[in-house]
Formats: sequence, structure tokens, C-alpha cells
Amino acid sequence: MIAEVEPFYAIAVSRLAHDMEAAGASVIHMEFGQPSTGAPARSIALAHEVLDSEAMGYWESVPLKDRIAQSYGENYGVGVEREQVILTCGASPAFVMALSCLFRPGARVALARPGYVAYRNTLKALYLEPVEMECGPDERFQVTAAALDALDPVPEGLIVASPANPTGTVIAPDELAAIAEVCRRKGIKVVSDEIYHGLSYGAKAASMLEFLPDAVIVNSFSKYFSMAGWRLGWLVVPPALIDAARARMGSLFLTPPVLAQKAGLMAFECRDELDGHVETYARNRAILLEALPPMGLGRIAPPDGAFYIYADASEFTDDSLALCEALLRDTGVATAPGIDFDPVNGRHFIRFSFAVSTPLVDEAVRRIGPWFAERRVASPASAMMR
Repeated sequence: MIAEVEPFYAIAVSRLAHDMEAAGASVIHMEFGQPSTGAPARSIALAHEVLDSEAMGYWESVPLKDRIAQSYGENYGVGVEREQVILTCGASPAFVMALSCLFRPGARVALARPGYVAYRNTLKALYLEPVEMECGPDERFQVTAAALDALDPVPEGLIVASPANPTGTVIAPDELAAIAEVCRRKGIKVVSDEIYHGLSYGAKAASMLEFLPDAVIVNSFSKYFSMAGWRLGWLVVPPALIDAARARMGSLFLTPPVLAQKAGLMAFECRDELDGHVETYARNRAILLEALPPMGLGRIAPPDGAFYIYADASEFTDDSLALCEALLRDTGVATAPGIDFDPVNGRHFIRFSFAVSTPLVDEAVRRIGPWFAERRVASPASAMMR
């Protein structure tokens, strides 16, 4: 049997956006969760030196592993040994490795719905069964300990994400501790996606390692470090999984790019520049939170972190992909359809990424305000026919 993996619909929106740009249109890219800024300046300068002086090859940076391990003590007060850190070619391969280390085909793995599209699709590609837990406003669009405890049969695994994609919601430390307790008591193995750590607009997000030392942690240089195109990430695995994770990394992916590893190590020394990006995201978030409700997009998941607004657009459509395509064609603003993140209720939602510059957020608001205003006086059906 061949695994059935569903499309990533935001990619189709982005393809249309790039086709429009090639034809001369002005497009604002808010469809993907990628910073519009580049890698830190000192990382780029170092990369130029490396390109001029080294042939590079297959290599794993011990200093980078040491620095990542050190960061867990600095940020969360937990000890991580160097060998527990597995360098990867971004977070996506890290998920493949984590899931294949932990579960046999057929295992049931719970996750929040809405949630990142690749969770569901990677599970399916590995012949694992997604157990989607519907999470709405009452749960802040997040898994809760009570809901997890009530699952029958008990799943073998759980994926948690805090801050989450597409909502930006953060699981409070006491709730994360309660989730860890349920998993410990019931033998549920945990993969914690912490790729958006460092991008919070209130209290700092807690790591699952603070409550469950055997959790597998996924992280990356793509978001806070603004290095999406460098394809560099990492896993933190418990000691019992080190050999299995290393074997998978070596066999499936060899090593991350040498250039990215050297630049990534330097990025740890660029906190002032990177925290400046977070300040920009905070301004962008404030602009959208003020501008979207008058447009009819007032039911918004609480964006505690990451750089997303997940907005209920049910006043306008029950086909979020069609809405995103129409919005893009008419205004040049590209967004992501909710069906990527929730195949059941996502037809009523769209996601804005505010990881672009503040002037672009201002311009996006200027463009889409009249567009939504016009459709507020029309029925959803007639609006989508225009």
C-alpha cells in the first residue's frame, strides 16, 4: 500500500502568488511562516569566509551541538548532554526521525486540530495513524490534559506544539506539566515541536523537557534565528534513543549543510539583532489585531507566540481555499487556507503570517480592508462568485 498524503494547499496559493509576480503584479507574501529577514549579519559574513576558504563536506559540528545543549540550561534550567543533540536538515527531517524512532507502523499518535499540516501528513507517510483532537476557542486551540486523559483507546504518542502553528497559542506551564503527567502515567511518548520558541509576546514558552525528560524535542534555525533557507535544525532525544536517531540521520540525510552549521553557531551570538526581529513581529501583531476585527475577522485565536493570526472567516466563506485565491487575485495579498491545518473546520479559517516588514503589513491592511468591506454587504455565495 502507498500512503495517502494530502496536498499542502498554501503551496498552491504561493505558486499562484509567484506566477502573479512574474507577470508584474505586486504581491505581499503572508502565506508561509518564514521570516522576511535574512540570517544575522555576522552569520552571513562568516559564511562568505567559509565559502572562500573551505571545501566543506560531510561534517557534524561538535561546537554547535555543545552550544545547543548549553542553551537548554540557559533557557529552561534543564541539563542536556551533547550526544543527545542530533543536528538535522531542518525541522521536517527531524520529525521523520523522531516519529520513526519512537513508533512502529500502525501506532496511533494524538495531535491537536487545528495543527501544522505536516504533522498529519508525515504521520500518514510513515504509516502511523493520526488521532486528531478537535481543539476550539474554549481550549485555546490546544491539547489539554483532560482531553488527552479521556482518549480511549490510549494513543501510543502525542505531538504538542507551543507556540503552535497556525494559531500562535502557547500552553501554560501548569497545563504542560499536567499533560506530561498524563503521558507519564499512561506511557504516551511525546514529540514536542518547539520551533517557535523565542517568539513570544508575553511569558516565555516552557519546554516539555522541564516536565518530561524523555520527551523528544524538535527545533530549528528557521524561525527565531531567521535562517529558513539554510535548512538546519535539531532533535533532542533521551539517551536511550541516541543510537537510533544517529543511525537514521546518517542513513537518510547524512549531515546538515556545513555552511549552515557554521553560520548557525555564529547566530547564537546575534541575540540583539534577532530580538529586534521579535520586536518587529510584535508591532505587526498589534497592527493586525486592531485592523482585522472591523473587517469581519474578529474571532481570532490568541496569538501568544509565533507570527500568525488564525482568523475565523465564516462570515465570508465556507471554502477557505477559494477565499484565499480570490483575495490574492484581487488584492495581491497571499494568505494560507485553514483547510491545511484543520480538514474539518478549517474551511472557515484563514491564516496570516506577520513575519514580513511592518510597512508590508500596513500595505496589506490597506489593500484587504476595502475588499472585505465590500463582501460584508454581500452573501458569502455571491462574494465568492466575483
